[in-house]
Amino acid sequence: MIIVTGHIVAKEGRLAEALAHSLEHVRRSRLEHGCVSHAVYQDTENPNRRFFFEEWADQAAVAAHFAVPASQAFVRSLGELATEAPRLSMYDASKLAR
Repeated sequence: MIIVTGHIVAKEGRLAEALAHSLEHVRRSRLEHGCVSHAVYQDTENPNRRFFFEEWADQAAVAAHFAVPASQAFVRSLGELATEAPRLSMYDASKLAR
C-alpha cells in the first residue's frame, strides 16, 4: 500500500475556494482504480491549513492518479490559492499482522 500525505496553507480570503477544489478532487479521486481512501482535513491549530491523507493499492495506482489531467489541474489551481507550493510525501507501507 502507498500512503500519500500533503498539505497547503490557503491565502487569506481564498480558503473557501481552496476547500471547494479540494473536495471536488477528493471525491473524484475516490472513484479511481486503486484508491483505498482519500480525504482532506482542516488543521485545528491553523484553520487556513488543509491536510490530505490518501491510501493507494500500489505505486501503479498512484502513478495513474497523478497522470489524470484533472489531478494535474488540481495541483496547479491549489498552488495558486496557497501561500506556498503544496507539499507531498509518499510512503510505502504494509499493514502489521495482529
